[in-house]
Amino acid sequence: MAKKKNTAARYAGLGLALALLAAIATLLLIAVQGLRALKLFSPARPELISQATAVSAGLLVIGLALYAILNPAAVRRFLAGRQARYGSNTLIMSLAFAGILITVNVLAYQNPQSLDLTEDKQHTLAPESIRALEALPEKVTAIAFYSSQMSSDSARTLLNNYKENSKGKFDYRFVDPNQDPLLARQYGITGDGKIVLIMGQASEIASYASESEIVQALLRLMSPEQRTVYFLTGHGEGDINGSGDTAFSSARQTLEKKNYSVKTLNLAAENKIPEDAKAIVVAGPLHPLLDQEVTLLKEYLDKGGSLIVLENPTPFTDYGTSPDPLGAYLKNEWGIGLDDDVVVDTTSNQPLFAISSAFSSTHPITAHMTTLAILPQSRSLSLSDPAPQGVTLTKLILTAQQSWGETDFELLKNSQQARFDPAGDIPGPLTLAASGENLTTQGRVVVFGNSVFASDSLFDRYANGDIFVNSVDWAVRQANLVNITPRQPITRTFNPPSQIQFVLILLTSIVVMPGLVVGLGISTWLARRKRG
Repeated sequence: MAKKKNTAARYAGLGLALALLAAIATLLLIAVQGLRALKLFSPARPELISQATAVSAGLLVIGLALYAILNPAAVRRFLAGRQARYGSNTLIMSLAFAGILITVNVLAYQNPQSLDLTEDKQHTLAPESIRALEALPEKVTAIAFYSSQMSSDSARTLLNNYKENSKGKFDYRFVDPNQDPLLARQYGITGDGKIVLIMGQASEIASYASESEIVQALLRLMSPEQRTVYFLTGHGEGDINGSGDTAFSSARQTLEKKNYSVKTLNLAAENKIPEDAKAIVVAGPLHPLLDQEVTLLKEYLDKGGSLIVLENPTPFTDYGTSPDPLGAYLKNEWGIGLDDDVVVDTTSNQPLFAISSAFSSTHPITAHMTTLAILPQSRSLSLSDPAPQGVTLTKLILTAQQSWGETDFELLKNSQQARFDPAGDIPGPLTLAASGENLTTQGRVVVFGNSVFASDSLFDRYANGDIFVNSVDWAVRQANLVNITPRQPITRTFNPPSQIQFVLILLTSIVVMPGLVVGLGISTWLARRKRG
């Protein structure tokens, strides 16, 4: 009987060997499954890999069971010996460690906290933002208007940072303006990637997702001031209260939704500029301004006022041969000349519809423009070099090289036949819009060689409305309420391993290292078994 037991125990090692081989096979098959999940390996019949993994795992269990059946005495010694005691201690410590981990995770889940572990603190709000959140008199809700064509990841991260630091005073949601155009129009949203902040009955729009824009909008909500913009009348300008393609009611409504007060001003009749005027808009006059009107505008700008001019080419006005006092003032005092031409752009399906090819990347009006602008029937601008003393000039919108300023207006009757004449035409790229700031007087001007882009016919198209509203914001100094210096991210380069290197790394971490640990454990066990 003892001999039979010894014979059975002698073959028990085969069960252990089977279990070891099955364990190695299982690890290898799991590694293959990982490669398949990472799309680094594509077997012809993936179901066979899954079946083989199940079989090898089953053989592992069978091998261990055979060892226990053929050599039960060794199993009893193992369970009753030092190994069992050490194993039980290890099990208790493992269970205690697992319990601590579970407790910590439960507490963390019930009391969520965020930590910024980035080296340059990219996800930490600036002190200005924290102070603005602390000063909120009531809850603010942000609606981020992002279509499916525009990534919202950075905006979502930023808004979540504001929410987590607001102590319940800030919340947000995302809306696709294409799916809910009525809500977008309700809040004056004219483009993609805008964020409206709502507090009570007031609302403010952040033009794009940046910490500076958000905190500026919050400050405007908390400290609303009277921001009145006047549209000049009396020269055939488009009606801000009217309807039709030439009206400017969309521009007025959008500005009013941004808490502007929009009024009209007949300067020739009033003979003075109101004290509350933050900016004056001259939108597409058909007749030239009078000399006394330009004098009043000059005095207003010399005191730090702001002027936005949208002046069309001569053929599309009733100027005729009459002088243009406003154009002369802009050229002499600001260095912005209104060229006597009409832009022909061959990159456009309609040559008289000038298309923006480039925006100024440094000016607040156009720095974040990602959509083109269309300026039909436009004239070009010429900027003085050097600029008048104390004046800083910026070209805001440029056409492509394949454009020119046509000076022979007779050829425009059939624009398809117009050809560039180097003797008289102005070669591209052409300036369609420019800004000027007098550092001495603090006066500001924005000049467009076109008014149609901001009229009701095109205001909601492309980036047209955004550019006009941004021009008003900059003119009334709403673009720089708070200066939060953007953080420069620290760049860390990583050269990804090749496919072969990746496979070796994966096999080493999943098979080789665990195999060495298992082998070391088995050899230690066998050595102790021999010593008894």
